[in-house]
Amino acid sequence: MDPIRPLDVQLIGPEVAIRWSDDQESFITFATLRAASPSAEVRGEQDIFGHQYGGEAPKSHLGVEVRSWEQVGNYAICFHFSDGHRSGLYPYPLLRRLGDLPRPPDETP
Repeated sequence: MDPIRPLDVQLIGPEVAIRWSDDQESFITFATLRAASPSAEVRGEQDIFGHQYGGEAPKSHLGVEVRSWEQVGNYAICFHFSDGHRSGLYPYPLLRRLGDLPRPPDETP
């Protein structure tokens, strides 16, 4: 069986809409995507002793928009955000999980 992959990705209003190869659809708000960035710039990094370096303090990303996106190989999407962030590679399974999350009340379009 082939892994699930996006067949279509569109920016619709304040959301990214993804149609998957298993005929499911995901709608993820821009703020949710930005807050969930898996990049070291956002999450920070740990050394071999478990010491955390860098990363962003938790903050609201309401009002941040996705300006564009690009597919990375056959495994991830990189989104370019209006606040300049563009270093997070979002693997397909992460995007699928984000699309399955209940929408926070403050992010209702």
